Amino acid sequence: MPMKYAIVIPDGAADEPVAKLEGKTPLQVARKPNIDWIAANGHQGCVVTVPKGFLPGSDVAIMSLLGYDPAVCYSGRAPLEAAARGISTLADQLIFRCNFVTVVDGLMEDFTAGHISQAESVRLIAELNNHLGGDQCEFHPGISYRNLMVASVSAEVKPTCTPPHDFPGQPVAKHLPKGPGSEWVKGIMDRARGVLERHEVNFVRRDLGENPASDIWLWGQGRPKVFESFLSRFGLSGAVIAAVDLIRGFAKNAGLEVIDVPGATGYLDTDYAAKGAAAVDALDSFDLVIVHVEAPDEAGHLGNVDEKIKAIEQVDQHVVGPVLEKLRSFARWKILVAADHPTPVERKIHTATPPPFCIAGHAVQAVLGEQLSEPTARASDLKIDPAHELMEYFLRK
Repeated sequence: MPMKYAIVIPDGAADEPVAKLEGKTPLQVARKPNIDWIAANGHQGCVVTVPKGFLPGSDVAIMSLLGYDPAVCYSGRAPLEAAARGISTLADQLIFRCNFVTVVDGLMEDFTAGHISQAESVRLIAELNNHLGGDQCEFHPGISYRNLMVASVSAEVKPTCTPPHDFPGQPVAKHLPKGPGSEWVKGIMDRARGVLERHEVNFVRRDLGENPASDIWLWGQGRPKVFESFLSRFGLSGAVIAAVDLIRGFAKNAGLEVIDVPGATGYLDTDYAAKGAAAVDALDSFDLVIVHVEAPDEAGHLGNVDEKIKAIEQVDQHVVGPVLEKLRSFARWKILVAADHPTPVERKIHTATPPPFCIAGHAVQAVLGEQLSEPTARASDLKIDPAHELMEYFLRK
């Protein structure tokens, strides 16, 4: 009888002790009976999701969690997002993530430009193409502040770029692109500032007291790369439910089915229940269903501990709970819940500290019998390093 598998990834759910929580973490405080049941009745541990030499981003961390070695498969965040949006690119083109951001007095005030609306973002992208698009670069709308730029540049252009969410409130001058080709990249960013400053969208946003899209920030660049399909690698059919283009792009490149869920936003207002219901339905058709929820990570970047706790609780109630109940209707099943990396609310950035995970189901014996948290996971005898071996462990152990 075939086994059914489910993976739930609450992005950035791991954390550090928070003063407001009397030294506990959001995972320790959150009411999460379903996740805690998995941890108490199964095996929990830590997983090294960010290999040495890589920045602690969801791109590398989730690629690792899903069984692919970043050292072999990773070429940058932006190519995955381009795949998600069906953007046709050439093998020698360099694809950048293009954030709309708010810079005030030389400081990174807001790396989301006030979570600019989709309609406003599309208008600004069109204006950038009118003024800056041409033979060398083309801008593509994504979701809200998350957009893309495709550049036709030589292989010698290899800048080092810093994600804008890694230095909130800090001087942007200290984090500008560096290295080969960086002057060209900075030139595009400088020219874009003038285009955005004069646009009606930003006039209106300023009048309403909203953060304007004052600048673009180029980062996460890479060239397209093809890697082995999930079916070929693990012999299982799979589906992915995610609102974030990064995850959707990975899924498409790996030959996994991407399931669209109305109301899934990749933010705090996402429809958790709709994601859970879609996962339950998908388990009838696929061997493996993967659900990614961005909200805990967004709350961490905002430094909002209450929202982070709420997001974890919503994932537990509306995603993990229904999925666990559905899995129990099958004779053989397993479930994995894993944060991809910590996003500590007191630091508002990603860290590379190995996050906790827990596995329960067929032939998995209870080990610690405790709730899932960072301290209990560290106390376990199970540490997966490197993380791309976790998928094999989950599926085959």
